[in-house]
Amino acid sequence: MTFLSPERLWLLGLLPLLAAAYTLLQLRRRTYAVRFTNLALLSQVAPKRPGWRRHVAAVLFLVMIALMLVGFARPADSVKVPRDRATIMVAVDVSLSMMARDVPPSRFEAAKAAAKTFIGELPARFNVGVVAFAGSANLVAAPSADRNAAVASIDQLVLAKRTAIGEAVFTSLQAVRSFDAEARQDPPPSHIVLLSDGDNTTGRTVQEAIDASRVAQIPVSTIAFGTPYGTVDIEGETTSVSVNKETLRALADSTEGKAYEAADADQLRDVYTNIGSSLGFKTEHRDVAARYTGIALLFALGAAGASLAWFSRLP
Repeated sequence: MTFLSPERLWLLGLLPLLAAAYTLLQLRRRTYAVRFTNLALLSQVAPKRPGWRRHVAAVLFLVMIALMLVGFARPADSVKVPRDRATIMVAVDVSLSMMARDVPPSRFEAAKAAAKTFIGELPARFNVGVVAFAGSANLVAAPSADRNAAVASIDQLVLAKRTAIGEAVFTSLQAVRSFDAEARQDPPPSHIVLLSDGDNTTGRTVQEAIDASRVAQIPVSTIAFGTPYGTVDIEGETTSVSVNKETLRALADSTEGKAYEAADADQLRDVYTNIGSSLGFKTEHRDVAARYTGIALLFALGAAGASLAWFSRLP
């Protein structure tokens, strides 16, 4: 719990003064009673003393005051509320190396299938955008809640030469900054999920992408598709296209994302599990002063009831 107006809590320091004043008055009353010298006669004419009961109303009254002062300081509970602007950018590698069939039916088809499954399972409150990258990176679906548009953009992807992982990150960051009218000054909470076999062969470097992501405070999680034994046939020539897991892991680790090596839908669900806790909700402080005021009212009623029942008067 926290307090929205903690400076008001100093008023609680007055409670010991009230308690001390009450104690002093009780001591003075006892001293005055002893001045009546004929104690035998006093015991017959004075009503039966209430004993401990006379202190109950006072204690309840002090507790009531304490609760009201706490409420005056505006106590607040921390609650999680959905973040409707939360955005996930899915960047899909469409370089020729993704033709390799070491991940059946091919790296490219496996990546597309996994990305579509992942997008389809995202909660409705998440916005999703799609970036395709080969020799350059292009935003093929702007971030929105339209899942059909995102999936359709993946179905239309075609392969091309070279791989620009750094450009994919920069294009994703730009899409986040252009999400809405507020995004440049107040960007939505975001995460980039990049699916690739890991070699950056053109464009800005992975280190530049890392630096930009860290400045924007947007993590990049990576999914490595492929094995060390992948090959592709390009213009009649067989070329080895080993997956570069180290590059993808460095990108993820340096931006506080997660690096994965398996190329299936279960791994993408794991990605969502990790990013959902940071993007799905935000913590807000809700004023709960009314709760303390209500409890204080109960103590006030208790003090009044005890005083009326035992002494036929209000405290």
